[in-house]
Amino acid sequence: MNQYKAVNWNTPENDYAGMFWEQNLRQFWVDTEYIPSKDIDSWKSLSPEIQQVYKRALGGLTLLDTLQSHTGMPKLLDHIDGLQNKAVLSFMCMMEAIHAKSYSTIFTTVNSTPEINELFDWVENNKLLQFKASTIDKYYRALDVPKVSNEVLFMGLAASVLLESFLFYSGFFMPLWLAGQGQMVASADIIKKIVADESIHGVFVGLLAQDVYKKLPNPEKCKAKLEALLMELYENELKYTDELYTEVGLTAEVKEYVRYNANKAMMNLGFEELFEVKPINAIVLNGLNVETTQHDFFSKKSTNYEKSMEVVYLHDEDFQMDADPIF
Repeated sequence: MNQYKAVNWNTPENDYAGMFWEQNLRQFWVDTEYIPSKDIDSWKSLSPEIQQVYKRALGGLTLLDTLQSHTGMPKLLDHIDGLQNKAVLSFMCMMEAIHAKSYSTIFTTVNSTPEINELFDWVENNKLLQFKASTIDKYYRALDVPKVSNEVLFMGLAASVLLESFLFYSGFFMPLWLAGQGQMVASADIIKKIVADESIHGVFVGLLAQDVYKKLPNPEKCKAKLEALLMELYENELKYTDELYTEVGLTAEVKEYVRYNANKAMMNLGFEELFEVKPINAIVLNGLNVETTQHDFFSKKSTNYEKSMEVVYLHDEDFQMDADPIF
């Protein structure tokens, strides 16, 4: 018989799994806590061109989060050492599924069913978007065997980091750009939560990748493969950005943001930056700034209003006072 082990959180397996478990718990959220319907008037004020970019940006993000939750994280789980590391990846896998659902929560608020169906047809038929997914998926599918080499495992982990820390951000640009101008702010609260999650996912998986990289017999060869993969995805990302943003005149700013996040992905993997970047669009940074949005007294996880999860109704007897009136 196989000998099965139970995860023992009383003895740390490394110096970071426990920290990332706690951070994931602190950041936990679900889409139904937020009220994107507050953005309906803001949505109606946007031009048809901006609306289309917004929908398609979020449609692309939905595809990538679906890939990460259904394929990426489960494949990595099979080959990662340490039950605590596996637990953190399991939590992250669940959050990726919540991310994918959250975009639909926004769609159903501002779009009709025919518009949503048309959007998902666009996602399935866009060659540049499908190239992103298929390229990353190739490295995940290489893990679909009982045992893999450290080189194959490193490239699978590195592909995950590129997805989390790099490929998402051309999609994040539009909702953050709008939020930085005070538009679609309620929906942006969801986007900000997703960005915060993807940030720690990229760092954690990057640390796992760095541990595997130290065991490689020929690490420089693997690093060269990684850089070639990143550049292949980068060239595709430039074309995707042109297709998505040219009509609204934002391609230059988005491409700068893409390069900035490509550097972040490399840094998460323990390597030097590949691109020289100019300052990021200030409006996008303002969209990420939680200090510029309202904070309600009861909120714990949001910079905007959260839907109440427990409703207690008042009755006439609640207003009956026992004390004598004072005149």
